[in-house]
Amino acid sequence: MLVTSRSAAEYRAMFDLSATDLDGWVLDCCAGGASFAAETGQRVVAVDPVYAAGADAVEARVSAGLCEGGRDDRCARGELRMGVVRRHRESRRTMRHVAGARFLADLRARPAHYVAGALPELPFATAAFDLVLCSHLLFTWAEQLGADWHLRALTELLRVSRGEVRVYPLVVQATGEPVGFLDRLRDDLHGRGHRTELREVAYRFQRGAHHMLRIRVGR
Repeated sequence: MLVTSRSAAEYRAMFDLSATDLDGWVLDCCAGGASFAAETGQRVVAVDPVYAAGADAVEARVSAGLCEGGRDDRCARGELRMGVVRRHRESRRTMRHVAGARFLADLRARPAHYVAGALPELPFATAAFDLVLCSHLLFTWAEQLGADWHLRALTELLRVSRGEVRVYPLVVQATGEPVGFLDRLRDDLHGRGHRTELREVAYRFQRGAHHMLRIRVGR
């Protein structure tokens, strides 16, 4: 599986992050090759199963992801916003290469900030983080992972957070369509004492992916 390198600027747009949102401890869940931890500071921890392979293997996967040429095919299927890709292809390619380089340098310099782990069971204590971010896993693969897995994963993200969880995007990868069980999951979370909202975000790349799910933890 290829590893994607996203920048801290993309994270700020995807998750509508303010400076005060980053005052406490932050978990980037299923971070892949993102440079968010590298760019943001000492209180960000990244977790991803790929880190178990070691720095050299991760570097190979990041390089493969940066060379991946499938985005035009995805545009042809209508998944991505074609106009956005055409206008910003070169700047996005540069941003991803810079993000990948920053990630790899930080992975080797601060390995303790990159923890091997995967949902729905994370290797962290309860309420270890003030804010938990999860991008391009939940809901993205809704057709493969299903509603029950998503509830377990969200429950685990909420377990390790003492503040809130933010998830982006909320559409299916292959189609850009809404996820049919999202409302049922929100109802279940409300029944457990958590509060949820759908918040529009500034990030515009994938068709239909205009909102994040924000969950405030209830204990």
